[in-house]
Amino acid sequence: MARLLSRLGRFIARHRWATVFSWILVLIALAIVALSGMKFGDGTFDVPGTPSSEAMSALEDEFPSDDDAAKSLQLVVSTEDHADVTAPEIAADIAAARGDLAAIDGVLTVSDPLDPARPYISQDLSTAVVSLEVDPDADGERVAEEVADIAAALRGDSLIAEVGGSLESGVPEIMGPSEIVGAVLAFIVLLITYGSLVAAGANMLGALVGVGVGILGVLGVSAITPIGSLTPILAVMLGLAVGIDYCLFILARFRSELREGVSAEDAIARAVGTAGSSVVFAGATVIIALAGLSVVGITFLGEMGLAAAFAVAVAVLMALTLLPAMLSFMGRRALSRKDRAARSTCRNDGGPFMTGWSRVVTRHRVVSLLGGALLLGTLALPLATMQTTLSVPGGEDPESSQRAAYDLISDAFGEGAQDPLVVLVRHDDVEEVLPDVQEHLAALDNVDMVVPAGVNDRGDVAMLTVMSEHGPLDDETKDLVRDLRAEDRRVDGAELLVTGGTAMGLDSDEQLQSALTTYIALIVGLSLLLMIVLFRSILVPLIATAGFLLSLGAGLGATVAVFQWGWLDALITSPQGNPLLSLLPIVVTGILFGLAMDYQVFLVSRMHEAHTHGMTPLEAIRTGFRRSAIVVVAAAAIMAAVFGGFAMSPSSLVGSIALALTVGVVADAFVVRMVLVPAALALLGKSAWWMPRWLDRIVPSIDVEGAALDTQPGAAHTEAIPAPGPAGVR
Repeated sequence: MARLLSRLGRFIARHRWATVFSWILVLIALAIVALSGMKFGDGTFDVPGTPSSEAMSALEDEFPSDDDAAKSLQLVVSTEDHADVTAPEIAADIAAARGDLAAIDGVLTVSDPLDPARPYISQDLSTAVVSLEVDPDADGERVAEEVADIAAALRGDSLIAEVGGSLESGVPEIMGPSEIVGAVLAFIVLLITYGSLVAAGANMLGALVGVGVGILGVLGVSAITPIGSLTPILAVMLGLAVGIDYCLFILARFRSELREGVSAEDAIARAVGTAGSSVVFAGATVIIALAGLSVVGITFLGEMGLAAAFAVAVAVLMALTLLPAMLSFMGRRALSRKDRAARSTCRNDGGPFMTGWSRVVTRHRVVSLLGGALLLGTLALPLATMQTTLSVPGGEDPESSQRAAYDLISDAFGEGAQDPLVVLVRHDDVEEVLPDVQEHLAALDNVDMVVPAGVNDRGDVAMLTVMSEHGPLDDETKDLVRDLRAEDRRVDGAELLVTGGTAMGLDSDEQLQSALTTYIALIVGLSLLLMIVLFRSILVPLIATAGFLLSLGAGLGATVAVFQWGWLDALITSPQGNPLLSLLPIVVTGILFGLAMDYQVFLVSRMHEAHTHGMTPLEAIRTGFRRSAIVVVAAAAIMAAVFGGFAMSPSSLVGSIALALTVGVVADAFVVRMVLVPAALALLGKSAWWMPRWLDRIVPSIDVEGAALDTQPGAAHTEAIPAPGPAGVR
């Protein structure tokens, strides 16, 4: 592989203009396709194959609704002192507000909560709810603002007015201010790392072009089939982060080759052949982890995973083609002025700090292992209290008017009034058995009331609305879902199908937990095979996987503390204090596993390179660490800056995923790869590189360290490897 990629790098260097123009043409073509026809779904999460999902499909078949049905809002009016909302003065205020609501452009209908025929007032007459139907083609943001203004005008000394529901657009904000700040911080890290504005600029430009092509490709697909509003955000987040890192790894090796005194073209060929090989393997690991989301059987997760995998694949392609073309233009300007002025060969072994760090960690290997594991274990402690849900009733912001309206209705009409369970009753003569079924279900624990909601035209399916005495996220309501399902065919043989928000959330949690187990087994298995081939070792891949689990625990634990417990409220802009969304653990697992294996590949491949050149295990660890650690640290800092920007997103889902990745990346790079891995390898000694002979014979040999480049005729140079340590050094 190294020789093939080296030839590719040399070819690109000699055809740099054609390469650059090709990328520009692809970018323009995809922009035209994407911007002229991109479409987004409604943003709802569905987990197919669950009992609630099948019940919902049956509900839509038996009681179809208009696909272009109007959106809805609610104006909730309540009195602070529990006064009668039907009193003339308050009734007049509500009537005036209804008139103002009806005058808003885009509002189709406005209900009258005081209409005797169809009242919507609480039993104690303290709360009234005005329902609005809004044209789906209307400007939702404008309509919501005007309704909010009317609610604000209605508020007085004794009246409370809040707006329930949401008209949010499905079009996502892909690059907001916080994300741009993260990108700027990443550029600053590049500038500090390189000491060259030209090198930092090329690195960032390549990553931006790569993420541009990747996201425009994803949006172009949406012109054919609509995608979820969060799908492109994940693709941008990962595409930008790995794009910067992959450019960094190749550019760092290119600069190292220039310091050795070779020509720019030879340096490009060798950098693409060596670091490029590691980029291919690291990218393949990330792509496997992301594409694996599509095999767990959850549609929206598969969509997000494939989109992000495509963005990563484009980043790899960019690093192997566009970046070498830019390196050809830069030449020795990729070096800092100091390095260019030196005009002498010099090695870049990470400086005295990295040298000293590697010696301390490998000398005090047991203490390093125990200390690092204890630190990450402590960060993971909040994980024991993690709660998940498919959606947050009343909206994700506890301080919003939407949540206040939800709470007002819950207090006045009952906790289960806004999220009732729906039970479909199937029977050949459903109208005959329906009263018995209704009476039987009403007698169950935690049931507030059971209300008939209709019978289909054939007379064999009826719909019942079951209201719980408790909220949709309470354990009692989840128990009620199980109790309702247990009554299937117990009353006159009637079949019962249960759906609704709580039922779907319960089923989704169970499905996602099951999928997470399958998913981890899949990606860990495939990635272990890749690393066995790469490092020709059994224990090195196992150490990498164990370290990943510690990083994952730290990332998820920190996310629970911040988003569920409410820590760092002053820094986080998205809503806090809610259960985490159900899909977060599996998404974070996939992404973080891929990134953790990135750092493992780039760090340990240099150690393996030194070991294969005859160094003792301990000296190979220290030498490989000195040469790669500074680049891994810079890469992790860049990744943390990009993810940290997304952690400030107003969306709690995006913010929580980004925070988990930020903490996970920092934990993995600075604790696992900088401390635990070298300490564990030093403790294992020669056995770290052991592999059974029978396995060694059948595993293909893939050159990612550039050994073939050292021996092929006409090689630019042979990189010197320091001599092994003195006898007795393990």
